Amino acid sequence: MGEEAEELRPSSDSAAEVKETLSDGGNSWPAVQYDVAPYRTYHFFQQFRTADSNPNNFLKGVKWSPDGSCLLTCSDDNTLPIFSLPYNESGSLDGSASMPDSDSYAANVVVREGESVYDYCWYPYMSASNPDLCVLATSTKDHPIHLWDSNSGQLRCTYRAYDAMDEITAAFSIGFNPNGNKIFAGYNKTIRVFDVHRPGRDFEQYSTLSGKKEGQSGIISSIAFSPTDSGMLAAGSYSQTTAIYREDNMEMLYVLHGQEGGVTQVQFSKDGNYLYTGGRKDPYVLCWDIRKTVDIVYKLYRSSETTNQRIQFDIEPLGRYLGTGGQDGLVHIYDLQTGEWVSSFQAALDTVNGFVFHPFLPMAATSSGHRRFAGLLDDSQENNPLNGHENCLSAWSFYSSTTDDAANTDFGN
Repeated sequence: MGEEAEELRPSSDSAAEVKETLSDGGNSWPAVQYDVAPYRTYHFFQQFRTADSNPNNFLKGVKWSPDGSCLLTCSDDNTLPIFSLPYNESGSLDGSASMPDSDSYAANVVVREGESVYDYCWYPYMSASNPDLCVLATSTKDHPIHLWDSNSGQLRCTYRAYDAMDEITAAFSIGFNPNGNKIFAGYNKTIRVFDVHRPGRDFEQYSTLSGKKEGQSGIISSIAFSPTDSGMLAAGSYSQTTAIYREDNMEMLYVLHGQEGGVTQVQFSKDGNYLYTGGRKDPYVLCWDIRKTVDIVYKLYRSSETTNQRIQFDIEPLGRYLGTGGQDGLVHIYDLQTGEWVSSFQAALDTVNGFVFHPFLPMAATSSGHRRFAGLLDDSQENNPLNGHENCLSAWSFYSSTTDDAANTDFGN
């Protein structure tokens, strides 16, 4: 295991290449016409209908790889399918595989976990051109943190945390630091830090509470790092609080109060000056100015008042607009400079729990689905299977103000 982990060291050339690609994402992202609804480029739903193993299967989210080459999804059947974007011989994206009544194509790799997946994330320097860096991390119930090879679906190594009874305890949230050499993991009132190159049970442990029970209580449910070199990270908790820490020594700088429900996602703005937080059973994404944390800057509405699901939002590479899903099946786009609603489009017929912008192409991806209790449905609902716009994964292309086609390719509608 240690030998495999040692391979996870990007060379100076490859690291610089990936950094340049990621940092240039905002520069290559065109001026998108968000007032014009995007069109669906790729669509997947049939391979998530696992009636035999889990008739109540549904998607939980979606994430683009840092190099933009593939999509990583997570399902309630404890699998993480990976879909690579199809490129033709000329190097352009191929849209000919898009069919309205079937999946555009099959998943390239399916990572299979043994229990319910709590969180998952890509290695920040993941690059399809370097197989050694094609890895992702997962955290699952009653299991250690797993590091997977995204090309083969094989397990590379594990990072194990133990409780006071010397039993393995699972992380509820995980995230690589910007340098990619550490994994930060959230537990109950605790954050543990693992060295990526030292798999096993070695870790540093930090309590989120001080001696007089001051600080951040509850389960640390989400972790995000500032994209600038400020060395700060944000941690959300199910106790309805978000705390800002220093990455080097985990000193707590301040705690933010105001979320109506338990925090399920935190994300910094591209310039690192603002923080956006969302919670379960909470209809608002909150904007905080981390330079002046007394008041909430503004609130962005989304339909999530009655669900405990993790409803995902994301900020475009330019940093100007935010998109979020919701229970109404819509994706809402907001202008972050004003906090005003810009537009929305119908992405699915059930809960859109995942939304993410492509790192440099004018594209986005959505995932949808929610738990359905078969015993509580009437006969008409039980006899009617889900259609292709429920419990589905879609890749979308936006129109830009300079071209008629979002990605300058021959996509099919």
